[in-house]
Amino acid sequence: MSTISSAPAPGMHQIDLSKLNLHQLAKLKQQLDQELNVFQDSLQTLKMAQGKFVESGESVEKITPESKGKTVLVPLTGSMYVPGTIADTDNVIIDIGTGYYAQKDIEGAKDYFKRKVDFVTEQMEKIQVLGIEKSKVREAICMMMEMKVQAQAQAQKASTS
Repeated sequence: MSTISSAPAPGMHQIDLSKLNLHQLAKLKQQLDQELNVFQDSLQTLKMAQGKFVESGESVEKITPESKGKTVLVPLTGSMYVPGTIADTDNVIIDIGTGYYAQKDIEGAKDYFKRKVDFVTEQMEKIQVLGIEKSKVREAICMMMEMKVQAQAQAQKASTS
């Protein structure tokens, strides 16, 4: 007997798949497919954010006292840059989100980006675990649907014989 158990998640309960008809199973499968797509989209978004934080951390790593006076391209938008000169190699201004910026020393900026990468990675791992659980449930539903279709086909075959 196949059942879906969601005991760890609050507010969820067990469903006996064998008691659902094909239409109900198909609806449940469709719902799980939508949830899995949302998880995939979330993972992609988090992966992009993780990449930006890693890239920003690497950029901060490259700032050394020898960098003072060097010319760099400063981003004004995602595709527009202007030349600038590094005047302070001890402090940087970092984007902390939603249009806010903060001045940090180099070590503080490195720590900030490391914490952000760790946080995003942790969130990605949580979503991956949920995705694996949902995929297992989806597989169980598909197996039950297949069994019911085969049972219907055998019942039809037996009734025509």
